[in-house]
Amino acid sequence: MADPRMIEISPVTRVEGHGKVTIHLDAENRVEEARLHIVEFRGFERFIHGRLMWEVPVIVQRLCGICPVSHHLAAAKAMDMIAGVDQLTPTAEKMRRLMHYGQVMQSHVLHFFHLAAPDLLFGFGAPAEKRNIFEVIKEKPELGKRAVLMRKYGQEIIEATAGKKIHGTGAIPGGINRNLPLERRDHFLSSVDEMIEWAQDAVKLARDYTLEHEELVAEFGSFPSNYLSLVRESDGALDLYHGNLRALSSTGDLIFDQMPYEKYHELIVEDVRSWSYMKFPFLTELGPDAGWYRVGPLARMNTASFIDTPLANDAHQDLKKVTGGAPNNSTLANHWARMIEVLHCVEKVKELLSDPDLQGTDLIVTGERREEGIGVIEAPRGNLIHHYRVDEHDQVTYCNLIVSTTHNNEGMNRAVKDVAVKHLSGHAQITEGMLNHVEVAIRAYDPCLSCATHALGQMPLKVELFDASGGLIDHRTQSI
Repeated sequence: MADPRMIEISPVTRVEGHGKVTIHLDAENRVEEARLHIVEFRGFERFIHGRLMWEVPVIVQRLCGICPVSHHLAAAKAMDMIAGVDQLTPTAEKMRRLMHYGQVMQSHVLHFFHLAAPDLLFGFGAPAEKRNIFEVIKEKPELGKRAVLMRKYGQEIIEATAGKKIHGTGAIPGGINRNLPLERRDHFLSSVDEMIEWAQDAVKLARDYTLEHEELVAEFGSFPSNYLSLVRESDGALDLYHGNLRALSSTGDLIFDQMPYEKYHELIVEDVRSWSYMKFPFLTELGPDAGWYRVGPLARMNTASFIDTPLANDAHQDLKKVTGGAPNNSTLANHWARMIEVLHCVEKVKELLSDPDLQGTDLIVTGERREEGIGVIEAPRGNLIHHYRVDEHDQVTYCNLIVSTTHNNEGMNRAVKDVAVKHLSGHAQITEGMLNHVEVAIRAYDPCLSCATHALGQMPLKVELFDASGGLIDHRTQSI
């Protein structure tokens, strides 16, 4: 009889950061366990200690070169609270929103066309040399051109609002440091309708793939889960910049709704496992076994009551029809949801560009100083939480970050095991194409692995201690 063996996929490709997957097979080549390991440790929460609060929105962007704007804005929102500012000026809030919609647009386009499209166009089992953006451009030159120009459009919006395409300085505690000149507004308006048209085509591409492969999408790394996101305070609409927290069960029942995000630490507990640097958050109310949840584009489509831009709202309703209005649990449907958000972002960009408040000169407000601030935003990959405390010298004494990929940790691990069991189990020989199936399940979440490893210092943690044989010998829960 053959011995048990382990397969390692390292590194996982076409994702941001470094991670690996281990798949444990028994003597009959059946999958016993499969795990996504995050093997790099950033410790960014500790780097922040001692830095001046004014520096933080700029420093934290170094977490990531893919979505620095999301960290910039989440930290800026936290620093608004510390600066005693509960309401920005109209110009400041709209400039930040414009920056954010440009960021989400360019990030989603990068993921869909550059990272996921090779799998969708050529098949999960296609030769490795075929699965890359250059082959996409060779086969679909018009699609490749649009991918480049749409991402460029989003990056130029970031540059106009933040000062640079990467690691800008636009948002400051209490406001923004620039407005949008008329010539830049007119430049973006000249091509925004073309961007909307291309975004509609991208929605159709993702929608058609999902519906034409309905059986595959339904079984590929899919399972019921809870869902979490911000929704607009007044009516539960999709809101990527600001709102309250809403959590739904897999059947659409409200777990909680319109909860102020400043209370996140009462709603979420961060668990740790011995084999990964990334934490495993769960909803406090449901506990670690039933309380894990997913975030991101599909989670937002599930939690939002509607979308306040007409074309994206029509696409949202189209997506909801697949499940009769119930939450969609199909991991691969994230691609469809992601393109709906691109369309929403471009519609919002057009709406904002037509608003004269962007040329306003009232950029910053001040208030009564506080010692603690929490900023939450919907980043491209999902909910992003920044939490800080500062001392009387404006120096940071505490930092806790829960990034989107961390929220999705349990879901990604379940998707990895589900796909490994369905596509690898029982095979005497496992090909590179079969292993790519496992990576496809991870890519659907668009994880940012380097963003997701910061566990250090005082934070809400559940720690479990195992002996050499794997038995649990002690556990302890620590809250902030």
